[in-house]
Amino acid sequence: AGAAVALTDIAIAQAWPAKPVRLVLPFPPGGGTDILGRTMANRLGESIGQSIVLDNRPGAGGNLGAEIVARAAADGYTMVLVAPGFVISPSLYRKLGYDPFKDFEPVSLVAVIPNLLAVHPSLPVQNVKELIAFAKANPGKINFGSGGVGTSNHLATELLAVRTGVSMVHVPYKGAATAMMDTVAGNVQLITIGTGAALAQVKAGKLRALATLTPGRVPNAPEIPTIAEAGFPGLEVHTWYAVFLPARSPAAIVRRLNDELSRVMFEADVRERLSTIGAEPQKSTPEELAKFIRNEHRRWAEVIKVAKLEAD
Repeated sequence: AGAAVALTDIAIAQAWPAKPVRLVLPFPPGGGTDILGRTMANRLGESIGQSIVLDNRPGAGGNLGAEIVARAAADGYTMVLVAPGFVISPSLYRKLGYDPFKDFEPVSLVAVIPNLLAVHPSLPVQNVKELIAFAKANPGKINFGSGGVGTSNHLATELLAVRTGVSMVHVPYKGAATAMMDTVAGNVQLITIGTGAALAQVKAGKLRALATLTPGRVPNAPEIPTIAEAGFPGLEVHTWYAVFLPARSPAAIVRRLNDELSRVMFEADVRERLSTIGAEPQKSTPEELAKFIRNEHRRWAEVIKVAKLEAD
């Protein structure tokens, strides 16, 4: 029986893919995550010998795209690229159209983007300690933007507020790029954002970087201190990205996709393209990814509970 199952798995892996594969991107076109998804899809399609059809489905902090894939056929022809909101939303929304642990098969981590904390230059602060002092002296007077309720840049800023006891006003947008441009315009004063998206604005003097939310300084901006160096250890937050299939997708296809992604994400042309958005390639086994998302879920559930956050 075991040999028969093994032969069936081999046959499935060899037959797949027999047609184009759909990749759902729960993000707006044009942003850094869209670039990541397109870069991955182009190279993966070449590797598996079939085109990867991109399907941008932004909305509800990434939940709309995840729900679509949760309901898709478990045949290996629909997958999704998710970000931290995937495991944040279950603690934030009273009604959610998917369960990240029951409705999906983990495939692999594919990339991380380091984040930094930045302010509009009009805000009279030069570092994180001055930001916290200003926020305590002016409760509710600082507005911070994010790519939407439950996104990692939203929760990273909430984590800072919870740990330091300050009150700030969250202004959600339909994407992190829009939130950043409104910060540049001065319509909001603060943002946590990926380094790839923000460093050009920092170097142009349109944003002031206070700290990176990374364990070590980022190579393309070594002058910016880490959040621990700024006096607030334990607030490190990467924005990660991972690929999932619908639950009960054939194990042979999961393994094939994992093998392909683990290789193509580290190829020189992919790494070079990812560097333009500040992203670093990653890989994991499906089992490692399953453990990782449960740890992430627990981490953010605690922040949401303490901050008393809720979304409709």
